[in-house]
Amino acid sequence: MRRVVLAAVTMCLVLGVASASFAAVAQLVMATGGTAGTYYPLGGAMAQLINEKVKDVNVTVQSTGASIANLRMIHQKEVDLALVQTDTADYAWNGTEFFEKDGKLQSFGVIASLYPELIQIVASASSGINSVADLKGKRVSVGAPGSGTEANARQILEAYGLSYKDLAQVQYLSFAESAEAFKDKHIDAFFVTSGIPNAGIQDVATQHKIKIVEIPQDMYKKLHGKYGFYGEAVIPAGTYINQTKDAKTVAVQAVLIARSDLDAGLVYQMTRALFENLPELAKAHAKGSEITLAGALTGVSTPLHPGAERYFREKGLVK
Repeated sequence: MRRVVLAAVTMCLVLGVASASFAAVAQLVMATGGTAGTYYPLGGAMAQLINEKVKDVNVTVQSTGASIANLRMIHQKEVDLALVQTDTADYAWNGTEFFEKDGKLQSFGVIASLYPELIQIVASASSGINSVADLKGKRVSVGAPGSGTEANARQILEAYGLSYKDLAQVQYLSFAESAEAFKDKHIDAFFVTSGIPNAGIQDVATQHKIKIVEIPQDMYKKLHGKYGFYGEAVIPAGTYINQTKDAKTVAVQAVLIARSDLDAGLVYQMTRALFENLPELAKAHAKGSEITLAGALTGVSTPLHPGAERYFREKGLVK
């Protein structure tokens, strides 16, 4: 009988140690985007890197509706990490645009800025549109309803003293719908916020001679002064067919965020793992090559997570 009791006690101790060991592994979920986009595969590559480099953590990725949905999921503690755009994060933090009904969602901290999402304004080469000001009286697609592109379009027009009332026609079309409408000559110009090159613009450029409408530095400064999440950007010559020179524009950034109550030490370890293994990330996903320590705070207008702030302070990016 005594042996049976001892065996039972021993088994309980073993199971207890095993349970404690299992519980010590932090199980985290990263919200990304649709499976056909960039966020989902990039998030997968980042999760794999973190899992390999950070002890006792397991990050899994979840396909979602992207930035707006991700910020709400972070706020509701349905996920621990998320990929979002800086402008959308700013709207959530301040309770503006898409988040007016939600109120201020301030339960997240930024881990790092990753890569730019450029605002690209495409016009027909024969349209006479040489600047944003020339969109007055034209037929323009400003992006899908409730999209980040639509908000960008409205803000940029505002910087030029224009509103939708100044356009001959406003259409709220997705990237694919804008491309088709442009090819059918139903619109004169359209806005796209994405990485470069954009597949829809590439498709249009193979069939029509296009022009990339620039946003010069003085207008960038005006935009940045009001909306701190905008950064300067350039669409290099040759990005699209018949684009013979660089085109200045503005951009928002894709950023990695975390729940503000996520352990600071763990976030520090994840931040360090990402930035000290960038070559590996670049091999896993093309966008990884655009992520740099120097650009880690670019376009960030909301607070850093304390764990990430600690890492960037060590690297001299934060004083």
